Amino acid sequence: MSIDLRFRQDFPGFALDVDLSLPGRGVTALFGPSGCGKSTLLRCIAGLNAAPGGRCVVNGEVWQDGDQSRPTHRRALGYVFQEPALFAHLSVAANLDYGRRRAGDAGQRVARERAIELLGIAHLLDRRTEGLSGGERQRIAIARALLTGPQLLLMDEPMAALDLARKQEFMPYLDRLTRELDIPVIYVSHAPDEVARLAHHIVAMEAGRVVAAGPLAEVLARVDLPIRLGEDAGVVLDGVVAERDLRWHLARVDFPGGHLWVRDGGQAHGAAVRVRILARDVSLALAPTADTSLLNSLPAVVEQIADESHPALALCRLRVGDGSSLLARLTRRSAAALDLQPGQAVWAQIKAVALIG
Repeated sequence: MSIDLRFRQDFPGFALDVDLSLPGRGVTALFGPSGCGKSTLLRCIAGLNAAPGGRCVVNGEVWQDGDQSRPTHRRALGYVFQEPALFAHLSVAANLDYGRRRAGDAGQRVARERAIELLGIAHLLDRRTEGLSGGERQRIAIARALLTGPQLLLMDEPMAALDLARKQEFMPYLDRLTRELDIPVIYVSHAPDEVARLAHHIVAMEAGRVVAAGPLAEVLARVDLPIRLGEDAGVVLDGVVAERDLRWHLARVDFPGGHLWVRDGGQAHGAAVRVRILARDVSLALAPTADTSLLNSLPAVVEQIADESHPALALCRLRVGDGSSLLARLTRRSAAALDLQPGQAVWAQIKAVALIG
């Protein structure tokens, strides 16, 4: 399964120029600064913005080919906007039933009870949407979108209007939905924490163009064009909680290539989690270091050394085990003192690891 896109169109302020093949499963994040074309690309996929000459094929189904374009209501998609467009005069249950009626037979892709359970809204069914929190309203909007029977779910910054508390309340529902449903999601965001937690694939955009695209872990580990999720370059690793040290309130997360000790976030033994490690929090040594406060030190191999934004600095990509990468930022002076070269064995000393879900 795949999603193939090609759009070249002038819009106010920029020209959209995109040629992509995206995976037909998991979450693809369209990431970049405001005004770079993320939402415009999403609207082109939905058929809400005209893009003559474009092409959009979703899992083999042609939604647009040149000037032949299927209208939005005939595209099997669910669209979740920044502001949930709910019917204020209807109950939550009636809002959901509207989505199910619109889907016809396609609505059976996700059962009503399943959508309600995934989004945790059973206790809200008899209430009107007025007076509900922003996070509750957005969960209802997602459930309604699921009940339209989509082959593709489009989300345009669904957490942009939520404060930090509501965002933290909302995130686990979205995380669970994307893990458990076999419906591809294209997710627009400029929020690094959302992309780091939810995305499997990333498309980084700038001024209407794609500057990098691929699996999240691979793209974040690039040193030729480092993609910063926030203030610094860094990697995201998928792992499993393998041990919990209740005495010291720590958890051991195993990942392909090693393990890391992190602050215990309360996840159960065996739970799938993600960790984020910033380049500034990784230092290098030629041998294991004893008598240190650092909990995490991993054998690694230098793969690539690249220039950083300041001439005093370098960015180093490391291979850990067979399939994982780390980034380390160090001074050029330190790199010379260690005589770092591609292929060299080193020890990656990790000062901080963030458990992100």
